[in-house]
Amino acid sequence: MRRWTRPLLCLCLTFSTGAAQGADPVRYHVNFAPSGDGTLDKLLEETSSLASLRSKLPPAPFALIGRSRSDEDQFVTVLHSQGYDSGTVSITIDGLSLDDPSLLGHLTRLPRASEADVEVKADKGPLFTLGQVNISGLPPGFTPQPGIKSGDTATAAPILAAAAKLTSQLRNAGYAFAKVSPPYAVADTIRHRLNVTFSVTPGPRVDIGPIGFAGLKRTDPDFLRRHIALRQGQLYSDTALSDARDSLLGLGVFSSVSPVPADQATNGQVPVTFHVVEQKRHAVSLSGAYATDTGFTIGTSWEDRNLFRHAETLTISMAANGLGGTGTTAPGYDLKGVFAKPDYYAPGQTLSLSAEALKESLNAYDRKGFILGASLSRPVTSHTTITYGPSFTSEKVDQEGVSRTYVLLQFPVSFSWNTANSLLEPTRGQNIALGITPTYPAVGKHSRPFVIMQGSGSTYLSVEPGGYGVVAVHGVVASIQGTSQFNVPPDQRLYAGGSGTVRGYAYQTVGPLFADDNPEGGLAMDAINFEFRQHVTKSIGVVPFIDAGQVSAGSAPFHGKLRVGAGLGLRYYTSIGPIRADIAFPLKRTPGSDSFALYLGLGEAF
Repeated sequence: MRRWTRPLLCLCLTFSTGAAQGADPVRYHVNFAPSGDGTLDKLLEETSSLASLRSKLPPAPFALIGRSRSDEDQFVTVLHSQGYDSGTVSITIDGLSLDDPSLLGHLTRLPRASEADVEVKADKGPLFTLGQVNISGLPPGFTPQPGIKSGDTATAAPILAAAAKLTSQLRNAGYAFAKVSPPYAVADTIRHRLNVTFSVTPGPRVDIGPIGFAGLKRTDPDFLRRHIALRQGQLYSDTALSDARDSLLGLGVFSSVSPVPADQATNGQVPVTFHVVEQKRHAVSLSGAYATDTGFTIGTSWEDRNLFRHAETLTISMAANGLGGTGTTAPGYDLKGVFAKPDYYAPGQTLSLSAEALKESLNAYDRKGFILGASLSRPVTSHTTITYGPSFTSEKVDQEGVSRTYVLLQFPVSFSWNTANSLLEPTRGQNIALGITPTYPAVGKHSRPFVIMQGSGSTYLSVEPGGYGVVAVHGVVASIQGTSQFNVPPDQRLYAGGSGTVRGYAYQTVGPLFADDNPEGGLAMDAINFEFRQHVTKSIGVVPFIDAGQVSAGSAPFHGKLRVGAGLGLRYYTSIGPIRADIAFPLKRTPGSDSFALYLGLGEAF
């Protein structure tokens, strides 16, 4: 029997240059004889110095022999890693074995223009399976789950991963100092089995000890202790430390957080210190976007990330919008202040207070107003959040020469479920949001209460490794119930057309139109967007897309004139997200729509 203890996946390239004998480098080509296992053949070629260095570093005759010997040893490691523990590899050069004493002279005498023929042949032998999987030294009552079992194919990756899994399981069960040795394996070449043994040193079972923080400059440590779901006296767990780290990073105060447990326990407890680096307290950001219909939007914001030492944030933003768009009639502005306080009366619950003054001049309407809002947001599960709270709107809206003042009391409630892996460039997961907004008009004797209901969802499917090809789908359905079309303020009605709904059509022009072709706005809307996001290089991508949507004057969705737009996007991927440029064309032009529309911004369209 043959024994080995070295890691099975150590497929490091070993280059042997040797002494330069022979007058000239030897030119050669390499042929890999098929072994019958496509995965094995690919690994052999990928880990071959003969293949990778053939044109980059032509060797002298003696060095070519050394390079071939190095590959022979490497290939045996590859065979073992794939479960072929009795496999062998032979390499010949012009039909001569590497041990042939005449090989060096033959290579030295080769004509300058000739190429040596290097032949690689793998005799993989029988495929080994796991026999006994022994784990010694386990603490009483602990049930291991190494992820491997007798009868599995004896490939290296899961065997090596089993040691890490066992270590993680022990440390999550309170054994903070547990160690698992590398696997000790014995190959039974008669039964074609691999017997594997892991030795465990669990150490004592301990609890979390005192929790401290290093690197704080402004933040209150007592607030941080209350914020994290980690308490002195609870059973030690690496996962609990990781969750606490993520919770601290989610506050937005720290640029890095590292939990460091003590090297030893004291009275059965392990002290834990979180080493943190606080971000700069103040930040200024700039933003900009352009679309042919809504024109330029240019904004700036100022943020205080830790206003009262408990991770409160105050953000003041200013934006100019409607600069030069075909769907706008004059420039507008948006001034907004938002205060957010985390852990408001409950862990994870955030209080947000906002005040906003805005002016917008669109083809559909002119609006000038002031909005006050308060909301509570709290997680229900790790992926689900509920947000609710009142808002007050006072505004003056002009539409089709008629000016009205509205005072609205609203109480929006929304649920979100988000498993997408990125905010600006998602490649997998889903993002679903459901919202309902009861609205009471406080001014106007003919006004009636109404309810706005909206659901939206996005899904992302990666069809190439690394997210280099992604199918993205987004849909939205909305309806307003309780009153008629023109009893709803124009800015509260539903519109489609432009970025976010049906690209290629002018902003808000999909749906009912007045006699002068200005948008009316409706009581129901639905839209769907399809994109295929394809990387061409690491930094450049293209995105063909198609959108469809409709708006109706009644409150039932999926009615109205369906409009379809299609186009092509260009992406430049940066460290802060993709820079997006989309050009879209309406398949059937409507009044107010140009022959194409252009959209520029940061991040994907959805």
